[in-house]
Amino acid sequence: MAGNAVQYGIGVSNAVRDVEQTMEIVEAADRAALGHFSVSDHPYVGQMLDAYSLVGVALGRTRSISGLVNVSNLPTRPAPMLARAVTSLAVLSGGRVVTGLGAGGSWDDITRLGFPRLTGGEAVRAFEEAFTVIRSLAGGGPPVTFKGEFYHLDRIEPAPVNEPPIWTGSVGAKSLAVTGRHADGWIPGHAADWLSSRYRESRPIVDEAALAVSRDPRDIATIYNLPGRITPTPLATTRDQDGRWLGGSVSQWVEELSGAVSEHGAGGFTYFPVGDLPVERSSALWAEEVVPGVREALGN
Repeated sequence: MAGNAVQYGIGVSNAVRDVEQTMEIVEAADRAALGHFSVSDHPYVGQMLDAYSLVGVALGRTRSISGLVNVSNLPTRPAPMLARAVTSLAVLSGGRVVTGLGAGGSWDDITRLGFPRLTGGEAVRAFEEAFTVIRSLAGGGPPVTFKGEFYHLDRIEPAPVNEPPIWTGSVGAKSLAVTGRHADGWIPGHAADWLSSRYRESRPIVDEAALAVSRDPRDIATIYNLPGRITPTPLATTRDQDGRWLGGSVSQWVEELSGAVSEHGAGGFTYFPVGDLPVERSSALWAEEVVPGVREALGN
Protein backbone atom coordinates (compact mmCIF):
# COMPACT_ATOMS: atom_id res chain seq x y z
CA MET A 1 0.00 0.00 0.00
CA ALA A 2 1.58 3.27 -1.12
CA GLY A 3 2.47 5.79 1.57
CA ASN A 4 0.74 9.08 0.71
CA ALA A 5 -1.30 7.89 -2.28
CA VAL A 6 -5.07 8.23 -2.00
CA GLN A 7 -6.48 5.02 -0.50
CA TYR A 8 -9.65 3.43 -1.90
CA GLY A 9 -11.32 0.62 -0.01
CA ILE A 10 -14.54 -1.30 0.47
CA GLY A 11 -16.36 -2.10 3.69
CA VAL A 12 -17.69 -5.64 3.94
CA SER A 13 -19.90 -7.53 6.36
CA ASN A 14 -18.44 -9.97 8.85
CA ALA A 15 -21.80 -11.48 9.70
CA VAL A 16 -21.74 -15.28 9.64
CA ARG A 17 -24.71 -15.33 7.25
CA ASP A 18 -22.86 -13.10 4.73
CA VAL A 19 -19.54 -14.92 4.54
CA GLU A 20 -19.91 -16.16 0.94
CA GLN A 21 -21.00 -12.73 -0.29
CA THR A 22 -18.20 -11.04 1.66
CA MET A 23 -15.52 -13.23 0.11
CA GLU A 24 -16.88 -12.63 -3.37
CA ILE A 25 -16.81 -8.86 -2.83
CA VAL A 26 -13.26 -8.91 -1.46
CA GLU A 27 -12.01 -11.04 -4.35
CA ALA A 28 -13.70 -8.72 -6.86
CA ALA A 29 -12.20 -5.68 -5.13
CA ASP A 30 -8.78 -7.31 -5.36
CA ARG A 31 -9.18 -7.87 -9.10
CA ALA A 32 -10.25 -4.23 -9.47
CA ALA A 33 -7.06 -3.07 -7.68
CA LEU A 34 -8.72 -1.48 -4.66
CA GLY A 35 -6.30 -0.77 -1.84
CA HIS A 36 -8.06 -2.31 1.14
CA PHE A 37 -11.11 -4.05 2.50
CA SER A 38 -12.49 -3.22 5.91
CA VAL A 39 -14.31 -5.26 8.57
CA SER A 40 -15.63 -4.24 11.97
CA ASP A 41 -14.60 -5.72 15.33
CA HIS A 42 -17.40 -6.75 17.68
CA PRO A 43 -16.16 -9.90 19.43
CA TYR A 44 -19.10 -9.89 21.85
CA VAL A 45 -21.60 -10.56 19.02
CA GLY A 46 -22.00 -14.27 18.26
CA GLN A 47 -23.50 -13.70 14.81
CA MET A 48 -20.30 -12.00 13.62
CA LEU A 49 -17.09 -13.70 12.53
CA ASP A 50 -13.93 -12.86 14.40
CA ALA A 51 -12.50 -9.93 12.46
CA TYR A 52 -8.91 -11.15 12.29
CA SER A 53 -9.91 -14.67 11.29
CA LEU A 54 -11.91 -13.21 8.40
CA VAL A 55 -9.05 -10.93 7.37
CA GLY A 56 -6.56 -13.80 7.40
CA VAL A 57 -8.72 -16.04 5.22
CA ALA A 58 -9.54 -13.20 2.80
CA LEU A 59 -5.87 -12.26 2.43
CA GLY A 60 -5.13 -15.87 1.60
CA ARG A 61 -7.61 -15.71 -1.28
CA THR A 62 -6.34 -12.43 -2.78
CA ARG A 63 -3.16 -11.07 -4.35
CA SER A 64 -2.80 -7.33 -3.79
CA ILE A 65 -5.54 -5.89 -1.56
CA SER A 66 -4.80 -5.09 2.10
CA GLY A 67 -6.97 -6.04 5.07
CA LEU A 68 -8.08 -3.57 7.76
CA VAL A 69 -10.02 -4.16 10.98
CA ASN A 70 -11.94 -0.90 11.30
CA VAL A 71 -11.07 -0.59 14.13
CA SER A 72 -9.55 -3.21 16.45
CA ASN A 73 -11.26 -3.24 19.83
CA LEU A 74 -8.10 -2.71 21.88
CA PRO A 75 -9.53 -3.59 25.32
CA THR A 76 -10.37 -7.09 24.06
CA ARG A 77 -7.17 -7.46 21.99
CA PRO A 78 -4.22 -6.67 24.28
CA ALA A 79 -1.53 -4.79 22.40
CA PRO A 80 1.22 -7.48 22.56
CA MET A 81 -1.09 -10.10 21.06
CA LEU A 82 -2.46 -7.62 18.52
CA ALA A 83 1.14 -6.91 17.51
CA ARG A 84 1.73 -10.62 16.97
CA ALA A 85 -1.45 -10.89 14.91
CA VAL A 86 -0.72 -8.00 12.55
CA THR A 87 2.96 -8.80 12.06
CA SER A 88 2.06 -12.44 11.36
CA LEU A 89 -0.51 -11.33 8.79
CA ALA A 90 2.08 -9.02 7.28
CA VAL A 91 4.49 -11.94 6.80
CA LEU A 92 1.82 -14.30 5.48
CA SER A 93 0.37 -11.76 3.01
CA GLY A 94 3.47 -9.95 1.85
CA GLY A 95 2.71 -6.84 3.88
CA ARG A 96 -0.95 -6.48 2.96
CA VAL A 97 -2.36 -5.41 6.32
CA VAL A 98 -3.25 -2.13 8.03
CA THR A 99 -3.63 -2.00 11.81
CA GLY A 100 -6.86 -0.28 12.79
CA LEU A 101 -6.73 0.83 16.42
CA GLY A 102 -9.41 2.15 18.75
CA ALA A 103 -9.39 3.00 22.45
CA GLY A 104 -12.59 1.01 23.00
CA GLY A 105 -16.32 1.49 23.05
CA SER A 106 -19.40 -0.46 24.14
CA TRP A 107 -17.92 -0.95 27.59
CA ASP A 108 -20.94 -2.88 28.85
CA ASP A 109 -20.29 -5.45 26.14
CA ILE A 110 -16.54 -5.46 26.75
CA THR A 111 -17.02 -6.19 30.45
CA ARG A 112 -19.43 -9.04 29.61
CA LEU A 113 -16.44 -10.71 27.93
CA GLY A 114 -14.57 -10.50 31.22
CA PHE A 115 -12.33 -7.53 30.50
CA PRO A 116 -12.08 -4.72 33.08
CA ARG A 117 -13.91 -1.46 32.54
CA LEU A 118 -11.58 1.48 32.09
CA THR A 119 -12.37 5.11 32.65
CA GLY A 120 -12.15 7.40 29.67
CA GLY A 121 -8.74 8.66 30.75
CA GLU A 122 -7.44 5.14 31.38
CA ALA A 123 -8.64 3.96 27.98
CA VAL A 124 -6.81 6.80 26.23
CA ARG A 125 -3.60 6.18 28.16
CA ALA A 126 -3.78 2.46 27.33
CA PHE A 127 -4.43 3.43 23.70
CA GLU A 128 -1.27 5.54 23.63
CA GLU A 129 0.82 2.82 25.27
CA ALA A 130 -0.43 0.38 22.63
CA PHE A 131 1.42 2.30 19.91
CA THR A 132 4.70 1.84 21.76
CA VAL A 133 4.06 -1.85 22.34
CA ILE A 134 2.92 -2.67 18.80
CA ARG A 135 5.77 -0.80 17.16
CA SER A 136 8.42 -2.12 19.52
CA LEU A 137 7.39 -5.70 18.67
CA ALA A 138 8.08 -5.23 14.96
CA GLY A 139 11.17 -4.56 12.89
CA GLY A 140 13.48 -7.10 14.50
CA GLY A 141 16.28 -6.14 16.86
CA PRO A 142 17.05 -7.07 20.45
CA PRO A 143 14.44 -8.24 22.98
CA VAL A 144 12.14 -5.51 24.27
CA THR A 145 11.46 -4.62 27.90
CA PHE A 146 8.72 -2.09 28.55
CA LYS A 147 7.14 -1.10 31.85
CA GLY A 148 4.03 0.98 31.31
CA GLU A 149 0.88 1.66 33.24
CA PHE A 150 -1.12 -0.97 31.34
CA TYR A 151 1.42 -3.10 29.47
CA HIS A 152 4.58 -4.81 30.63
CA LEU A 153 7.05 -6.59 28.37
CA ASP A 154 9.98 -8.54 29.75
CA ARG A 155 12.66 -9.32 27.13
CA ILE A 156 10.18 -10.06 24.33
CA GLU A 157 11.67 -10.68 20.90
CA PRO A 158 10.25 -8.46 18.13
CA ALA A 159 8.96 -9.97 14.91
CA PRO A 160 11.44 -9.71 12.02
CA VAL A 161 9.03 -7.71 9.86
CA ASN A 162 8.27 -4.01 9.57
CA GLU A 163 5.24 -2.73 11.43
CA PRO A 164 2.06 -2.23 9.37
CA PRO A 165 0.69 1.32 9.21
CA ILE A 166 -1.69 2.22 12.04
CA TRP A 167 -4.98 3.99 11.38
CA THR A 168 -7.12 5.07 14.32
CA GLY A 169 -10.80 5.66 14.92
CA SER A 170 -10.30 8.46 17.45
CA VAL A 171 -13.28 10.63 18.40
CA GLY A 172 -12.61 12.42 21.71
CA ALA A 173 -10.09 15.25 22.06
CA LYS A 174 -7.57 13.24 24.06
CA SER A 175 -7.58 10.27 21.71
CA LEU A 176 -7.41 12.63 18.71
CA ALA A 177 -4.24 14.07 20.23
CA VAL A 178 -2.81 10.54 20.53
CA THR A 179 -3.57 10.08 16.84
CA GLY A 180 -1.66 13.25 16.06
CA ARG A 181 1.35 12.12 18.05
CA HIS A 182 1.55 8.56 16.74
CA ALA A 183 -0.79 7.41 13.94
CA ASP A 184 -0.34 7.07 10.20
CA GLY A 185 -4.01 7.58 9.41
CA TRP A 186 -7.23 8.76 11.03
CA ILE A 187 -10.76 7.52 10.32
CA PRO A 188 -13.28 10.17 11.46
CA GLY A 189 -16.01 8.69 13.62
CA HIS A 190 -19.72 8.47 12.82
CA ALA A 191 -19.06 8.56 9.06
CA ALA A 192 -18.14 12.24 9.28
CA ASP A 193 -16.90 13.63 5.99
CA TRP A 194 -14.80 16.58 4.85
CA LEU A 195 -17.70 19.05 5.04
CA SER A 196 -18.92 17.99 8.48
CA SER A 197 -18.52 20.04 11.64
CA ARG A 198 -17.13 16.94 13.38
CA TYR A 199 -14.25 16.83 10.90
CA ARG A 200 -13.64 20.60 10.98
CA GLU A 201 -13.51 20.56 14.80
CA SER A 202 -11.49 17.35 15.15
CA ARG A 203 -8.78 17.54 12.52
CA PRO A 204 -7.12 20.65 14.03
CA ILE A 205 -6.63 18.72 17.29
CA VAL A 206 -4.82 15.98 15.36
CA ASP A 207 -2.68 18.53 13.52
CA GLU A 208 -1.76 20.53 16.64
CA ALA A 209 -0.72 17.38 18.49
CA ALA A 210 1.41 16.30 15.54
CA LEU A 211 3.18 19.64 15.35
CA ALA A 212 3.82 19.57 19.10
CA VAL A 213 6.02 16.48 18.63
CA SER A 214 7.60 17.77 15.40
CA ARG A 215 5.53 15.60 13.08
CA ASP A 216 4.22 16.82 9.73
CA PRO A 217 0.39 16.65 9.96
CA ARG A 218 0.31 15.76 6.26
CA ASP A 219 1.82 12.40 7.21
CA ILE A 220 -1.45 11.50 8.95
CA ALA A 221 -3.94 10.68 6.21
CA THR A 222 -7.66 11.16 6.75
CA ILE A 223 -9.48 8.10 5.43
CA TYR A 224 -13.25 8.47 5.44
CA ASN A 225 -15.81 5.76 6.10
CA LEU A 226 -18.29 6.73 3.40
CA PRO A 227 -21.75 5.18 3.11
CA GLY A 228 -23.96 6.17 0.21
CA ARG A 229 -26.12 5.14 -2.73
CA ILE A 230 -24.75 4.77 -6.24
CA THR A 231 -27.69 5.55 -8.51
CA PRO A 232 -28.26 4.92 -12.25
CA THR A 233 -29.17 8.58 -12.83
CA PRO A 234 -28.09 11.79 -11.09
CA LEU A 235 -29.86 12.81 -7.87
CA ALA A 236 -31.35 16.29 -7.56
CA THR A 237 -29.42 16.71 -4.31
CA THR A 238 -26.48 14.66 -3.09
CA ARG A 239 -26.66 15.78 0.54
CA ASP A 240 -29.49 15.88 3.07
CA GLN A 241 -30.65 18.94 4.99
CA ASP A 242 -27.96 18.35 7.61
CA GLY A 243 -25.25 18.23 4.96
CA ARG A 244 -24.62 14.49 5.14
CA TRP A 245 -23.59 12.81 1.89
CA LEU A 246 -26.37 10.69 0.38
CA GLY A 247 -24.74 9.56 -2.85
CA GLY A 248 -25.68 9.97 -6.48
CA SER A 249 -24.71 8.82 -9.94
CA VAL A 250 -21.20 7.69 -10.79
CA SER A 251 -20.39 11.12 -12.20
CA GLN A 252 -21.67 12.81 -9.03
CA TRP A 253 -19.51 10.53 -6.89
CA VAL A 254 -16.48 11.26 -9.06
CA GLU A 255 -17.00 15.01 -8.83
CA GLU A 256 -17.51 14.90 -5.05
CA LEU A 257 -14.56 12.65 -4.23
CA SER A 258 -12.08 14.27 -6.59
CA GLY A 259 -13.01 17.58 -4.99
CA ALA A 260 -12.55 16.10 -1.51
CA VAL A 261 -8.98 15.15 -2.44
CA SER A 262 -7.98 18.25 -4.39
CA GLU A 263 -9.76 20.85 -2.26
CA HIS A 264 -9.88 19.28 1.21
CA GLY A 265 -6.85 16.99 1.28
CA ALA A 266 -8.77 13.73 1.73
CA GLY A 267 -6.38 10.81 2.05
CA GLY A 268 -8.80 8.05 1.16
CA PHE A 269 -12.25 6.52 1.29
CA THR A 270 -13.76 3.25 2.46
CA TYR A 271 -17.11 2.79 0.74
CA PHE A 272 -20.00 1.13 2.57
CA PRO A 273 -22.86 0.24 0.18
CA VAL A 274 -26.36 1.38 1.10
CA GLY A 275 -29.53 1.81 -0.91
CA ASP A 276 -31.72 -0.30 -3.18
CA LEU A 277 -29.05 -1.99 -5.28
CA PRO A 278 -27.71 -5.39 -4.19
CA VAL A 279 -24.53 -5.01 -2.16
CA GLU A 280 -22.52 -6.86 -4.81
CA ARG A 281 -23.71 -4.46 -7.52
CA SER A 282 -22.99 -1.31 -5.49
CA SER A 283 -19.57 -2.66 -4.58
CA ALA A 284 -18.82 -3.38 -8.24
CA LEU A 285 -19.88 0.10 -9.32
CA TRP A 286 -17.61 1.58 -6.69
CA ALA A 287 -14.61 -0.51 -7.66
CA GLU A 288 -15.05 -0.53 -11.43
CA GLU A 289 -16.52 2.91 -12.17
CA VAL A 290 -16.32 5.39 -9.30
CA VAL A 291 -12.74 4.75 -8.21
CA PRO A 292 -11.29 4.66 -11.75
CA GLY A 293 -13.22 7.86 -12.47
CA VAL A 294 -11.76 9.62 -9.44
CA ARG A 295 -8.26 8.43 -10.28
CA GLU A 296 -8.63 9.75 -13.82
CA ALA A 297 -9.99 13.07 -12.60
CA LEU A 298 -7.01 13.43 -10.26
CA GLY A 299 -4.54 12.33 -12.90
CA ASN A 300 -3.38 9.24 -11.03
